[in-house]
Amino acid sequence: MQSISHILQEHSKFEKVIMGSRPYRRLDFSEKTPALLSLDLSDTSVFSAYVFQELLLENTYTGIGGYAENRVIYRQRGHFMSGEGNSRSIHLGTDIWTDAGEPIYAPLGGKIHSFAFNDHFGDYGPTIILSHNLHGLEFFTLYGHLSLVSLDNLYPGKIIAGGENFASIGSYPENGDWPPHLHFQVIKDIGNYSGDFPGVSSIQDSAHYLSICPDPNLILRIPGNERF
Repeated sequence: MQSISHILQEHSKFEKVIMGSRPYRRLDFSEKTPALLSLDLSDTSVFSAYVFQELLLENTYTGIGGYAENRVIYRQRGHFMSGEGNSRSIHLGTDIWTDAGEPIYAPLGGKIHSFAFNDHFGDYGPTIILSHNLHGLEFFTLYGHLSLVSLDNLYPGKIIAGGENFASIGSYPENGDWPPHLHFQVIKDIGNYSGDFPGVSSIQDSAHYLSICPDPNLILRIPGNERF
C-alpha cells in the first residue's frame, strides 16, 4: 500500500489554504535566530511586533515555515515545558504568519472530524480538524490559532468542500495568545484525539510524531518551504 506522503506528493492539485497576495518569507524560530533569546516572548505584543514589523518588514511578506524545526520560542511558554526533562520543542506543522481575520480555505474536500477551543496560554486556541480520504487512505488536517467565530455552526461530519472558506486566523489572546498565524498540520493517525493533537513534540518523541505527521508542504506546495 502506498504511503500517505507518496499519495499527497502524486496528487495533481490542492486548493490554496491562504489566498493572500504577499510573497512568502521563510521564518526560522530555532537558535539560528539569536535575537529570539533576548526578547520577552511571553509578552505577545512584543512577539507580534517582532514577527510582523521586523521579520516580515512591516507586513511586506507572509511568513512561512517551521516543519520539524527545533524551536527556542517555546522556552518562555509553560505549556511546552516539563519538569522531567522532556520538554517539547520540535514543531510538527507549518506556520503561516499573516493578519488576523485572513480567510482559511480547505485544500481538498473532507468533513469536520472535531473542533475545540483549547483555551490555555500558548495552546492552539480555536482548533478545527478535518478528515479526508484520498485514493482510499484516510488522513487529517489540523488548523490551529483560529478565530472563535470559526467554531460557529460546526458539527462532526459536516461536509467541507475543497476551496471552501471554512475558518479564519484569530487574534490574540483568543488564538492561544500568539502573534496571528495559522498552524497547519497533516496527521496520518489521529488515534483517540478530538479537537486537539500534539503540534510540538519532545526531541525524544520526534521520530514517532514526524513519521505520522508528514511535511505539510506536500499539500501547501509553497516554493522555498521545502524541508531542509
